[in-house]
Amino acid sequence: MKQMKLHGMARAFQTSLENGNKDHFTADEMVEFLVNSEWDDRCNRRTERRIRNARFRYKANIEEVHFDINRNLDKNQMYRFAECAFIGKAENILITGSTGIGKSYIASAIGNQACMLGYKVFYANTAKLFSMLKVAKVDGSIMREIAKIEKQDLLILDDFGIQPFDNQNRATLLDIIEDRHGKRSTIITSQLPVLQWHDIIG
Repeated sequence: MKQMKLHGMARAFQTSLENGNKDHFTADEMVEFLVNSEWDDRCNRRTERRIRNARFRYKANIEEVHFDINRNLDKNQMYRFAECAFIGKAENILITGSTGIGKSYIASAIGNQACMLGYKVFYANTAKLFSMLKVAKVDGSIMREIAKIEKQDLLILDDFGIQPFDNQNRATLLDIIEDRHGKRSTIITSQLPVLQWHDIIG
């Protein structure tokens, strides 16, 4: 089993031997138990890989979001976002508010939920992402990096608008948004109200 990389099945079989459970299974039940164990193990590993690849800022989940009255969060709306139907519709979410109210945590929680539902997610601090893409432009790998971003079911751009965009970053932002518009979903968090985004983008 291990040589065939059936690790979930191997662990389940080992556990059944140690617990003496194998004597209580019929042959059909044992096969079902082993196959289900392997399936669950593969699903869990895929989810862990998606979460690792997303590179979230926080280990966040929807159940731990606080809905204090002064945060002005709609609990029903948050749980609807957690269903991730917006990703299937290629819709976007904009989260704005002052520093410290938990914008990044909320975005990470929704992203984490998307990973668990099988979506590919990429989280990035906006300023760091565009600095990395500037370097990629110099070394010739920018098209590969843009293509990688385009393939993500959900892109999270955190702390959008902290720094004004220069010409190069503005063009890159246009490429990213144009590639994703109507095809993939994006969550953007920002300290700035949307009305001020035009001045920041330029």
